Amino acid sequence: MEVLFIGQSYIDITFLADALPVDDEKTIAEDYAVSFGGNAVTAGFCCANLGIKPDILCSMANDRLAEMFLSMAHRLGISVHHRKVEESSLSFIMPRDGKRAIVRCRDQNYLHPFPELNLDGCRALHIDGHQPDAALHYARRCRQLGILTSLDGGAVRINTDEVLENIDVAVVSSLFCQQLGKSPGETLEYFKAKNCSIGAVTMGEEGMLWFEGDRPPEQMKAIPVLLEKVIDSNGAGDIFHGAYIYSYLADKTKSWREHFLFARCASAHAIQHLGNKNSLPSLEDIETIKNKYPTKELH
Repeated sequence: MEVLFIGQSYIDITFLADALPVDDEKTIAEDYAVSFGGNAVTAGFCCANLGIKPDILCSMANDRLAEMFLSMAHRLGISVHHRKVEESSLSFIMPRDGKRAIVRCRDQNYLHPFPELNLDGCRALHIDGHQPDAALHYARRCRQLGILTSLDGGAVRINTDEVLENIDVAVVSSLFCQQLGKSPGETLEYFKAKNCSIGAVTMGEEGMLWFEGDRPPEQMKAIPVLLEKVIDSNGAGDIFHGAYIYSYLADKTKSWREHFLFARCASAHAIQHLGNKNSLPSLEDIETIKNKYPTKELH
């Protein structure tokens, strides 16, 4: 095992439509995509597509949707560790004007304890707070073993405060800050108090506020993709996480600023495609974005 991702697995059905029907209305979607989903899960698929094959510990049912998910994972060489649930989780996503509406059917009633995995050779852990018992257990183990620990804080979970005591890299959303009742700057100070080495708050088109070590926070601008080029922003943040994990594993000598710049290009690619599967960038895709939007022009 080289890197472990822990989260909730989904099958995502993403569709383009002008509006959702109400009452007895019907409407025709312009296009659709069916793909894997889930925060840490999508990050793991991104890491695999870039060239480093991860292990993913996620919810898994015994149904047709699970078969579909496993087929997608196996095509990318991903090792999936099952935590059994009764039925697969499903998301219906309607992106529009750079935003997205989501309806989720989620089964988090785990029928068995999380599996005890062998971490020999593991160099990084990425969690999203789902499976809170497994997230805390593996964050503690990896911290003890000197393995990099990364948190995607899309929202505050039941044991987030405790988990953060074992996190090296905390990258969270604006919603996370709102749920804490803190500003982005106050949230970063909170991470420093938790001894996180790296902290960041992602703010969509407003970019990211982040710090490393004892340095003061700095702003990293978002890549200015034209609105007419933005098709589906769902999953772009997850791809951001998967890309910086890949960048770290591929070359630990690079700075975290370089890892985040790489990830920024990955998410800029992602928002121009429909569905998580189509949004996964290759190294060539990231290089194309990097050349199109030189870093010096974004500061």
